[in-house]
Amino acid sequence: MELKIIKTTEPRKRPTGPLGFGKYFTDHMFVMEYENGEWGNARIQPYQNFSLQPACSVFHYGQACFEGTKAYKNKQGEIRLFRTVDNLNRMNDSADRICIPKFDVDFVLDAIKKLILLDEDWIPTEPGTSLYLRPAMMGCEDALGVHAAKKYILFVILSPVGAYYANGLAPVKLYVEEKYVRAARGGTGHHKVVGNYAASLKAGEEAKKIGYDQVMWLDAIKHRYVEEVGAMNIFFVVDGKVLTPALLGSILPGITRRSVIQLLKDKGIPVEETEVDIEMIAQAAENGKLTEVFGTGTAAVISPVGAFRLRDKEYVVNGGEMGPIAKLMYDTLTKIQVGELPDPHGWVTRIK
Repeated sequence: MELKIIKTTEPRKRPTGPLGFGKYFTDHMFVMEYENGEWGNARIQPYQNFSLQPACSVFHYGQACFEGTKAYKNKQGEIRLFRTVDNLNRMNDSADRICIPKFDVDFVLDAIKKLILLDEDWIPTEPGTSLYLRPAMMGCEDALGVHAAKKYILFVILSPVGAYYANGLAPVKLYVEEKYVRAARGGTGHHKVVGNYAASLKAGEEAKKIGYDQVMWLDAIKHRYVEEVGAMNIFFVVDGKVLTPALLGSILPGITRRSVIQLLKDKGIPVEETEVDIEMIAQAAENGKLTEVFGTGTAAVISPVGAFRLRDKEYVVNGGEMGPIAKLMYDTLTKIQVGELPDPHGWVTRIK
């Protein structure tokens, strides 16, 4: 398939202050379309709006999925992608779950590389910053009726970003949700589909009203076993062992999660994927055996948890400070991403 490149004649204004997260977008985007049984019309074009009819299927049936990955520019001027192939493979898995045709990962990866090189000057270089990549796919057939669409759009946009949370690495506070449910086994919780996030918003907004940053989700049946946090997978350090919820069909298989598990093993730190009982975690917090809690995700990388609330009681973790294992994971992972540490597992793709 040919890739057309149409350069902008009206460059967008570059941000000059703090970047925040997902507020600014580069000059160009990648787009390709599925019609008549195949992907085609692939192009890099100026960042612009889509024109969609009111009957467009994504508006009515939510057939859409997305990913998040990052590119980094280091002091030597290298541009480095971190595990983007894994993200694209996961997006194909999400697509298959909601009946969107799969795409050629190698072709899209090559298009992403060309897109980043075209907008290279947008990549921030301050510590803690990166270029966030948002690939997404959506059904766009102009017809009503509950069925898989016959037309789709795949696109990739780029955003220079700083820290995901306004306070950077300052520990966050989590509210353990026992009323609402994010996902059940057999549903779409294992995939990065848009409906998962719509379903999580109500609980998230209610948690913020009472002073918490995000929700810690429990399983849909017993409301007892920890699953994940709104934008992150979750890890607990109990009695010197790191515990993280096992992937049993309702938890997103995070790329950063997978990376952290491998790094923990590399460092000789015991780690176990298992069912994590929130009552056990609360008891461990009571008796001093819970020494750290931290989240992992592409956007935040590592996010320490300073406290969590279960029912009417708040449990403070590690004095509300970032713990040594979370700090080690953050330092190791971010240094691999920018080339300050070796990349023994081949996670980084250098594109310049």
